Amino acid sequence: MVDRASAQPDTSGFRADIQGLRAIAVGAVVLYHVGVPFLPGGYVGVDIFFVISGFLITSHLLSQLELHGRLRFGDFYARRIRRILPASFVVLTLSVLAALIWYPPLLMRDVWAAAVATALYVPNYFFAAADSDYLAESSNPSLFQHYWSLGVEEQFYLVWPALLALVWVLVRSRRALVAALAAVVVVSFALCVWLTFAAQPWAFFSLPSRAWELGVGGLVAVLLQHRPRIVGERWAAALGWCGIAAVAASVVFFSSDTLFPGAAAALPVLGTAAVIAAGESRGGPTRMLSVPAMTFIGLISYSLYLVHWPAIVLPGAALPGRLPLWATLLIAVACVPAAWLLYRFVEDPVRRTPVLTRRRAGVTLAGAVVGSLACLGLASAAYAMADTRSLHVERAASGTVIADSPRGTDFVPDNLAPALRDARDSLPEVYDDGCMLGIASTDPEGCLYGDPAAPRIVLFGDSHAAQWFPALEGFATSAGYAVEVHTKSSCPATDIETLRRGAPYPQCATWRDAVIDRINESPPALVLLATFTDPQLAPGVDDDAKTWKAALGRTIDALRAPVAVIADTPDMREDPAPCLSAHLSNAEVCAQSRSVALAGPAREAEREATAERGIPLIDLNEYLCDADACPPIIGNTLVYRDSHHLTAAISADMDRVLGDAVRPFLPPVPAP
Repeated sequence: MVDRASAQPDTSGFRADIQGLRAIAVGAVVLYHVGVPFLPGGYVGVDIFFVISGFLITSHLLSQLELHGRLRFGDFYARRIRRILPASFVVLTLSVLAALIWYPPLLMRDVWAAAVATALYVPNYFFAAADSDYLAESSNPSLFQHYWSLGVEEQFYLVWPALLALVWVLVRSRRALVAALAAVVVVSFALCVWLTFAAQPWAFFSLPSRAWELGVGGLVAVLLQHRPRIVGERWAAALGWCGIAAVAASVVFFSSDTLFPGAAAALPVLGTAAVIAAGESRGGPTRMLSVPAMTFIGLISYSLYLVHWPAIVLPGAALPGRLPLWATLLIAVACVPAAWLLYRFVEDPVRRTPVLTRRRAGVTLAGAVVGSLACLGLASAAYAMADTRSLHVERAASGTVIADSPRGTDFVPDNLAPALRDARDSLPEVYDDGCMLGIASTDPEGCLYGDPAAPRIVLFGDSHAAQWFPALEGFATSAGYAVEVHTKSSCPATDIETLRRGAPYPQCATWRDAVIDRINESPPALVLLATFTDPQLAPGVDDDAKTWKAALGRTIDALRAPVAVIADTPDMREDPAPCLSAHLSNAEVCAQSRSVALAGPAREAEREATAERGIPLIDLNEYLCDADACPPIIGNTLVYRDSHHLTAAISADMDRVLGDAVRPFLPPVPAP
């Protein structure tokens, strides 16, 4: 992810302070991933790298244009390939092999997909399309998630040289070049801010929304083209220290709750640009950034960035539970010598080897193609091997009987429904029917299942309402009721200011209000509310359950129809299916403590809000958990399709108990 055009002391124009900036950047990222609590904004290290890369690559391209009057694109890309891809391919290969040995077999498909995207230089778009949340904690993060920034830089290298060459050919004016680059920066920054609200993963991962960060570095390079610093000696030191302060503030005060990248990214970007623009000034941060320890870490920063993430993720996947901080810190320390070895024996030698440097650029380009194909082949072979593994024991379980205090099945039976490989696809019918609305939709029409003339039961809420559809439809069909579904992704029925990825989610409130109006126009026999009680959906819930309680009360009070609330289901915190694939004969390892799975202030708020209004709270968790734990398998049925959603199979099995719970609050069905 880091261009190292000036990584060596013998490179023309070498600046030790930039090596120190690299050290700050990689240190921030590594410590953030390790989980150091006082550096919650360490992810901005990538933004620091982007500015440095934009500065160095633009400086190099400008020198070539001034010297030769044109760019030799083949030579340029060959140098980039030799600098970036060898270490990248080595880490990718070792990561795939390590995953084949230590990863739960069920995760190997994800490993293969991300490895393929990485080998094709588009990991950033892979994660954007997968709606990944880089800043959120995940029980199964991608082994190649950190490659997203490398993808951004590789794609930047494809377009940036052409832009500079075009402007140079058309107008050999420094002012025109500054104007052209400034226009790119402004447009990209505006896109970044807009996308952060509209589609945060695309703002975070895509080149168009990140190009402004590299472009800022490019602008600094143009302004420094014939001078040691942008400002005079008198102000340079102050500018440099202001830049360091901006970077430090970003690392310390930003967090996963920061709306990022958006406008917030300007702080670390401009701070880094200020340090570079200040130059090596007296009294500035140059001496601090140039100490041997900093320049050493800066030297190996690219290799350290590559090795640290799989080194942290692999033990977390192989060992039960979350690694303690002391363990992840030890891993981070061990990554330093590992990164040095990668730099010493792969990164540096390959970029200097006469076998490539003395031959035509096509040889290096062909090597890149061969390397990509080799990585594709290895990843595919590893996935094929994992896919042949049996994900059950040769033993059947008895049929599922829904009863309170269930005893979990302590192995993965060969008659498991759904099978582990099909867990993610065990979705209610409403998903296929388009009745589970996406983020952008605000259509309140909903879907009706059953006889339109029959008494209606309305199911209203987010995906935690949708998960109950198989059970509700099973009961309603047999009892003579119709089911009307109003569900929307990540949008609780609770009338609360909803956030998604830290950004406001106005479509949720618009849809919720419209659905309530629609229900009130033709009141049903019963409205069933169900919502994921996730504190991240709304601010303040972690500290004050009253927020959720009042919000749920507002929704109940707004409905002019009988209302019941279905208590939220267990949150297993980690997806049980991958865990089960690694513990076929000991499924109890993948259970979750009842006290953890059913914890959270919003759950208590549900109980209080319904009790105060005399509204039924239908709590079926006694059928999903015993007194101590919530098992992942009951009978021969897999209970969860991810960390907190029920499978359609277990939901369908619960039609009787849900029917028994709601029947007292329904009017009798008229005789035919």
